[in-house]
Amino acid sequence: MSAKAAEAKTQTFKVASKGVAGEDKGELSISSDRLDTQVRYRLLKQAVVMYQANKRQGTHSTKTRSQVAGSGKKPWKQKGTGHARAGTRKSPIWRGGGVVFGPQPRDYSFSINKKQRRLALRSALFSKFNSEEVQVIEGLDFETPATGKLVAVLAACGLEGKRVLIGTVSRKSGLCLSARNLKKVEVSAVSDFNTLDVLQADCLLLERDAFDLIESGEFQVTAEQPEAVDSEVTESEAAAAEEAAAEEVAVEEAATEEAATEEAAVDEAAAEEAEVEEAAAEEVAVDEAATDEAAAEEAE
Repeated sequence: MSAKAAEAKTQTFKVASKGVAGEDKGELSISSDRLDTQVRYRLLKQAVVMYQANKRQGTHSTKTRSQVAGSGKKPWKQKGTGHARAGTRKSPIWRGGGVVFGPQPRDYSFSINKKQRRLALRSALFSKFNSEEVQVIEGLDFETPATGKLVAVLAACGLEGKRVLIGTVSRKSGLCLSARNLKKVEVSAVSDFNTLDVLQADCLLLERDAFDLIESGEFQVTAEQPEAVDSEVTESEAAAAEEAAAEEVAVEEAATEEAATEEAAVDEAAAEEAEVEEAAAEEVAVDEAATDEAAAEEAE
């Protein structure tokens, strides 16, 4: 591809930046070089089918004629009744009989190549930016859960009643808990985005840091630790952990002392056994000497 063709395919998308009250914060731009050059429909379909198939439980099950409960006796004799011949009540053509080629438990999951998954995600983001379905919000901080506050923020941004995917740099517990009861709102780190979530959303609401991360072209980042919810609880937990550690050390010391005492007792018992064996050996030697002397005297 020539340089002119590459420049012709390169696009620059303008994204509106807003505050939590809906006030205009200006516009941001992102180049299509950071995403993709086109919407790859065939690849997007493969990725979507994969994610949907991986969500299936596959627990459906039907009973065959060998699994249906019932007698194996022939309902009536072969001839002379006027009925159609029948050999079992479990026949698939009978009501309550087995099912022929019915669904059985199975695993529907499959995967596509890692490069395909990444390219599909970039193509999905390209389609959202190209369709102007992306907004950037600044100051979206939730130290404590507040669902009503998040609903007000979404309404101020014109996203009330829409399916919204909120993108952050790392997991924020306050924001996640605020959106947990909102059916059409999902919060996810940019590094956890997938093609299905992006395409299902009516709008992507990105934090400024998350937008900068996408603009840099690096989607995979090291996940940070979730924010602490309550510092007081943390201090009490730390004190409890210290006490538990001290108890564990005391228990280990007591166990070590008991082991040392047991080893000393074993050594003493072994020494006593050795002394007893030596004494017995001496007695045997004395007896043998006396026997030899007695034999010598008789010989004389």
